[in-house]
Amino acid sequence: MSNMQNLYLLVPLAPLVGAIAAGLFGKVLGRTWTHRITISLVAVSFLASLAIFQDVLAGHQYNGTVYKWMTSGDTSFEVGFLIDRLSVMMMLVVTFVSLMVHIYTIGYMQEDPGYQRFFSYISLFTFSMLMLVMANNFMQLFFGWEAVGLVSYLLIGFWYTRPTAIYANLKAFLVNRVGDFGFLLGIGLVLMVFGTLDYASVFANVHRYVNDMAPIPGVSWNLITAICILLFIGAMGKSAQFPLHVWLPDSMEGPTPISALIHAATMVTAGIFMVARMSPLFELSETALSFVMVIGAITALFMGFLGIIQNDIKRVVAYSTLSQLGYMTVALGASAYSVAVFHLMTHAFFKALLFLAAGSVIIAMHHDQDIRNMGGLRKYMPITWITSLIGSLALIGTPGLSGFYSKENIIEAVRLSHLPGSGFAYFAVVAGVFVTAFYSFRMYFLVFHGEERFGKEVHHPSTSSGQAHAPAAHAPVAHVVAHTDAHHPSTGSGQAIAHDDGHSPDAVHEEHHGLAPGQKPHETPWVVWLPLVLLAIPSVCIGFITIEPMLFGDYFKDAIYISHAHHALAEMREEFHGAFAMIFDDLTELPFWLALAGVASSWFFYMKRPDIPAAIKQRFEGVYTLLDNKYYFDRFNDWFFAGGARGASRFLWKFGDVNLIDGVMVNGTARLVGRLSGVLRNMQSGYIYHYAFSMIIGVFVLLTIRTWFE
Repeated sequence: MSNMQNLYLLVPLAPLVGAIAAGLFGKVLGRTWTHRITISLVAVSFLASLAIFQDVLAGHQYNGTVYKWMTSGDTSFEVGFLIDRLSVMMMLVVTFVSLMVHIYTIGYMQEDPGYQRFFSYISLFTFSMLMLVMANNFMQLFFGWEAVGLVSYLLIGFWYTRPTAIYANLKAFLVNRVGDFGFLLGIGLVLMVFGTLDYASVFANVHRYVNDMAPIPGVSWNLITAICILLFIGAMGKSAQFPLHVWLPDSMEGPTPISALIHAATMVTAGIFMVARMSPLFELSETALSFVMVIGAITALFMGFLGIIQNDIKRVVAYSTLSQLGYMTVALGASAYSVAVFHLMTHAFFKALLFLAAGSVIIAMHHDQDIRNMGGLRKYMPITWITSLIGSLALIGTPGLSGFYSKENIIEAVRLSHLPGSGFAYFAVVAGVFVTAFYSFRMYFLVFHGEERFGKEVHHPSTSSGQAHAPAAHAPVAHVVAHTDAHHPSTGSGQAIAHDDGHSPDAVHEEHHGLAPGQKPHETPWVVWLPLVLLAIPSVCIGFITIEPMLFGDYFKDAIYISHAHHALAEMREEFHGAFAMIFDDLTELPFWLALAGVASSWFFYMKRPDIPAAIKQRFEGVYTLLDNKYYFDRFNDWFFAGGARGASRFLWKFGDVNLIDGVMVNGTARLVGRLSGVLRNMQSGYIYHYAFSMIIGVFVLLTIRTWFE
C-alpha cells in the first residue's frame, strides 16, 4: 500500500481502536486514560482527514478496493474507499464535530458510571459514519448505514434503567427499520439490474436503463425512478423526513453530547449525503426529484411549527434539526446537491453548537431542561450566552454568518426550479424562515434574557411534548445532591452536578429538580465551553470562506452530476457576484425581513407582552392541542401499527396457536387417535373365531375391490 492508502485506512481505524480500547479495557484504563486515548485517536483521524483534504485539493483522488470480503457467483462484496471532494468534506465535518463532542463529554459525563462505555460508543459511532461516507460501493454503504443505526440505538438508550429511554431507542430502531427496508430493496434492485454494487460501474451504465421498467410485479414504474424512490425511503428514515420523522424528538432521551453528534452533523445527514452521492441516478428521474422535494418541504415547514410550542430546551433544537433537514432535502429535489451538502456542512457546526450550549445550560440549571424555569442566564453564563447567540443567528440565516449563505441559496434554487411541487416547496421554505427565527429566539430570550425564573415554581414537561412516552412506565426517582459551591478544585470554573445515582444532568427525571431557592447558575468548566467556542468560529465564517468554491466553483465537479435539463444552479452561478455582494443583495429580499420579523415577534411576545402567547394559546386551543400532540402521528402509529401488530399477534395466538395448532393439530389428533383406539379396543375380544371372521371379511373386501378395478 502507498502512504496515502495507509492514511485512508487510518481515518476510520483510529476511532475503531479507541472504541475497542474504551469498551474492552475501560475499567483497566480508568476514566482519565479512557478519554485521553479516545480523544487522541479521534484527533489523529481529524488530522489525517486534513492531510487527505490537502491531497484531494491538489487533484488526487482514489477509488479502490481495500479488502474483498466475499464472492458469490460473479458478484464480489468488497470493502473499498472512494476519496473525492465530497467524501473528504464529510470526513472533515464528522471528525471535527466528533472531536468537539469527545472533549465536551469529559465535563458533561464526568460523574456518570458509564463514562468509559459512553466514550466507546461515540468512538464506534465515528468509525461507522466514516465507513459510510468513504464507501465506494453499496455493500459498504449499507454496512455503515446499519452500524450508525445500531450505535444510535445504544446511545439513545444509554441510560437503560429509564423506561422512557428504552422506549425512545426502540422507537428509533423500529422506525429506521421501515426506511432501511426500502433502502435494502433499492440496493437489491441495483444488484439485480446492474450485476454489481460498485458506484463507478453503476453510474457508468445507468444511461442504458433510462427507459426500462422496474421488474416489480403489479406496478408499471420506471426502473430508475423505482431505484431512486426506494433508496430515498432509506434516507427518509435515517434523515428523519416526514412521515418517518417521529423517532428523532424522542431520541433526546439520550445524553446531550450524542444529540450533537448524531442529530446535528453525522447520522441524520447520512441520508442527505447518500442522495448527493447518488446524483447520477436521481438526475435521470424527475418523478423521484419531485417526490424528494415535496417530502422535504413538508418536513421543513410542519416540523418547524412544532418547535414553537416546545418547552424542553433540547426538543426545541431537535425540531429545528428536523426542519433544517427538510431544507437540505428540498435542495436535493431541486437538483442543487452542492447547496444541500453546503447546508449540511454549515448546519453541522451551528447545530452542534446549539446542542452543546443547551447541555451547558442544563448543567448550570442542575438538569432542569424546561425553558420556562430559566431566564436571565446571560450574566451568569457569558460564554454559553454569546456562543448560543452566534448559533441562533447562524440558524436563522443572519447575513454574513454561515447559515445565511447556505439557506439563502436553498431558497433561490427552489425558486428557480420548474419541477412539479416546486411552488409548494418555495412557499414552505420561505415561510419556514419566519417560523425558524420565531422559535429559535423564543428559546434564546426565555433562557438568557428577562426575569430570573429559576428557584421559583417549577414546570414539568408534559408527556406529549416534553418526554418520550413510555406506556405504563415511570422514570425512576432520584434525589439531587445539592451543590452550593459553584466551583470545583480540579477545574476552578464549575462542575457538572452529581447525583446520588452517579448520573449526569439529564440522566433521570427527578421529582425535585432545578436550582434550589437561593442558588445561582454559573458558567460550566472549560472542557464544556471550549468546544462551544471552537464550534462558534466556523458557525461565523465557514460559509463566507467556502461558498464560492463549493457552490459556484468547480469543487464538486467530479463528485456530483447535474443534468443540463436542471439549470437552477447554473442560473444562480450567473447571478452570484461574491460573498460580500450577497449580503447587501439579501437586505432587500423577503427572507431577510421574515427572519427579522420572527426575531422581533418573539422578543415582543416573550419579553414585553407574555400575556399575548397565553391568549393566543387559549384562543386557538385546538391548533395548540394538534401541535402539542405532534399532529397525532405517535398516537396513530401506536394505534394502527403497534396496536395492529398486537391485535394480529393476539389473533394468531388465540386462533392459530391455541385453536388450530393446539386444539386441532395436537390435541385434536390426540383425541381422534383416542376415539379410534376406543373403537378398535372393542374389536379385541380375545376369541379366535372373531379374528377368523374378520380375516374372511377382509379378504372378501379386497377381492371385491380388485374385481371392480379390473
